[in-house]
Amino acid sequence: MTKQEWKNRTAVTEFILLGFGNGPEVDSLLFLVFLSIYAVTIAGNTFIIVLVMTDRHLHTPMYFLLGNLACLEICYSTNILPRMLLSYLGGDRSISVHGCFTQYYFFGCLAAAECYLLSAMSYDRYLAVCEPLRYASRMDNKLCLQLGAASWVSGFLSNSILTFLISNLDFCGPNEIEHFFCDSFPMIRLSCSDTRVAGLVTSLVAAVCSLPPFLLTFSSYLYIIATVMRIPSATGRKKAFSTCSSHLIVVILFYWSILTVYVLPHHDTQTSPNKVLSVFYTILTPLVNPLIYSLRNREVKEALRKQTSKLKTFRWLLSVKNGGNNP
Repeated sequence: MTKQEWKNRTAVTEFILLGFGNGPEVDSLLFLVFLSIYAVTIAGNTFIIVLVMTDRHLHTPMYFLLGNLACLEICYSTNILPRMLLSYLGGDRSISVHGCFTQYYFFGCLAAAECYLLSAMSYDRYLAVCEPLRYASRMDNKLCLQLGAASWVSGFLSNSILTFLISNLDFCGPNEIEHFFCDSFPMIRLSCSDTRVAGLVTSLVAAVCSLPPFLLTFSSYLYIIATVMRIPSATGRKKAFSTCSSHLIVVILFYWSILTVYVLPHHDTQTSPNKVLSVFYTILTPLVNPLIYSLRNREVKEALRKQTSKLKTFRWLLSVKNGGNNP
């Protein structure tokens, strides 16, 4: 039998995403949980974007990068959660092969872009805390735009080769993916081709996309902590560290989960723990990002107070106008 005949006889046309649970009761509970998470994620990150765009006091490099991060988180969640919600709602967990590759491509691109964007934000905080006198001249609008654009472009370019390699593998029978979305290693395990090159390139791309940004972020915070510890007063140290504490929380949550999943050896016995850990960087990080920046950031809370005041004033003027028009 020729290779082409073998492909025609055994080609897989769809995958089954096993997700987390089995049974109507579990599916209904998971649907409600993930629907709530998705709604809060979209609303919270949209709120950040609107606030950054409408309040001129937030037209700074830090909040420009934050707005980019919020936009990325919306795309990140939308790439995964709607498909998961449909599977829990209707019970159909199948996804076409091309649809699976498309989901994986955007997941990999957005994950890489977030790594680069978080490192850009840490560099911004490094300049603000460690070199405040030179911050305005070094982190100007041009550099800010370049960092934001480079994060998006690098993310989308980095995963193209890997997606091409995986999409050209042969899938000959088993089509159940032990995950809630299409990820590289769970798909590679199902292939009947020689996957050594694809596995090697996957590890290489993951290292290039995560390790340099992680080292840059880690180094930036080492300098920040060293600088903050040299401030004489405890009040001054607290005020300086508060400017980057919210970002630090997001970075720890994101890198801890993603490095744990992709650095550990990929054995079948680790599928379930890795699947649970994947929830942190695919679902929880986009959820907590707007909550952390809203609740722990003084400028954001002040901008929200101003916008709320303007809205109340507008509603009052509208009610007065409508009252005046009544006979």
